[in-house]
Amino acid sequence: MSKPLPFARRTARIAATLLAFTPLPVLAQALTADQQTKVDKIVSDALASSEVPSASIAVVRGGKIVYAKAYGNQGPNVKKTTPDARYQIASISKQFTAAAMLMLEDQGKLSLDDKVSKYFPDITDADKITIRQLLSHTSGIQDYWPQDYSPEQMSHDTTPQKILDQWAKKPLDFAPGSQWQYSNTGYVVAGLIIEKVSGEDLLTFLRKNIFQPLDMHPVNQDTAYGPGFPTGYHRYALGPVRAEDAPGKNWLWAAGELSMTASDLARWDIARINRAVLPASDWEEQEKVVRLTDGSPTGYGLGVSIGERNGHKVVSHGGEAVGFLSSNTVIPDQGFAVVALDNADFGRATGTITDGIMDLLLPGDSNAAVEGHRLDLAKKLYADLQSGSIDRTMLTKDADYYFTDQAVGDYASSLAPLGKPESFEARGGPKLRGGYVNRNYVITYPDKELLLVTYAEPGSEGKFEQYLVMPAG
Repeated sequence: MSKPLPFARRTARIAATLLAFTPLPVLAQALTADQQTKVDKIVSDALASSEVPSASIAVVRGGKIVYAKAYGNQGPNVKKTTPDARYQIASISKQFTAAAMLMLEDQGKLSLDDKVSKYFPDITDADKITIRQLLSHTSGIQDYWPQDYSPEQMSHDTTPQKILDQWAKKPLDFAPGSQWQYSNTGYVVAGLIIEKVSGEDLLTFLRKNIFQPLDMHPVNQDTAYGPGFPTGYHRYALGPVRAEDAPGKNWLWAAGELSMTASDLARWDIARINRAVLPASDWEEQEKVVRLTDGSPTGYGLGVSIGERNGHKVVSHGGEAVGFLSSNTVIPDQGFAVVALDNADFGRATGTITDGIMDLLLPGDSNAAVEGHRLDLAKKLYADLQSGSIDRTMLTKDADYYFTDQAVGDYASSLAPLGKPESFEARGGPKLRGGYVNRNYVITYPDKELLLVTYAEPGSEGKFEQYLVMPAG
């Protein structure tokens, strides 16, 4: 049995919980009828262009849910499209795992700076890895699911311990703290530590300490199949949209185990905005960018990506399950959040929806000159690629490696016949990720739209780290 919290801490926790239901009064404007119509069009257009079957969204303004709606076809197991359907949120679940760790630290049961060897000494170099490094993807433990599809092994059931045994006992990919590399395996280890320290299974701990106080009703995604649950869909290239087979059980677990409604996730976002349920210091700790041993920033905190939009901190994360994609974006100091969930693991509709809603409800750019110049650079590189040439001084070492002669040839042969675009416009604002600035653009032709996803070094002249053109979602 766990030791009860001191009275002062229990009182603070109760007060924080009550604050979760106290919206910011001035800014919590409901959407106007015109805004609702435009939001509906943003979602409907994203689904139509990407051929994703359905989406469910929630919008938070002023710390209050002001719009929640579902669209499209949720599949044969849902009689009528409803915002009450639970979608698999996959890796967005990581921030709940990290929050559980912070709670256990508050209770004096562990420290984020504990070495993993204290709990699982048989993990490779466990005496050099901290819990904080597990949560920030800087541990060096190899990721067990780097693919954007489910390999054969995932068609069979597993257990967290089997994942640990197969991947966390391999040689590390790098010295702990020296690099950032996404690792689902690290979160499985974190979940096992939570269970060992708390004496409860992970979902029970989360339900008691987070979900029930916030009136959230998620379920384990391994049970989120059958009547009442959306069907997940997949697509091979531009082929037919097909229902996806469910993976084996326990693969995502502490790395992405939850299914919930968009409004459930929005309630968690409101808690983040109001600094509720967890002490404010825990929220700040989760949102603090972790730095590598050489001092460089990772663009990641504890289970969340940290970026910026027009001078405001953006806390976000995406998720990919078998047949599902999700996006959760919060701007705490503006009391604003957008949740977008869909039932397809292709098309990037959730990103299109999120960017569209943010552009609609949070317009404006504090650095128009820089963004205009970056747009010009993106257009120049596009025209170069259409002609089969490329100015490699615009590219980082990684991007230069990516654009092989074959890649440049394929870009030229597929883009040159399209000719000059009708329009070439930014979609969404710049976002910091992994030390680079993400900017996306829509390239429009009479009969099609293309999406350009770029990452670049910071600054107006930063070199491109990524420049990928694909069909628009």
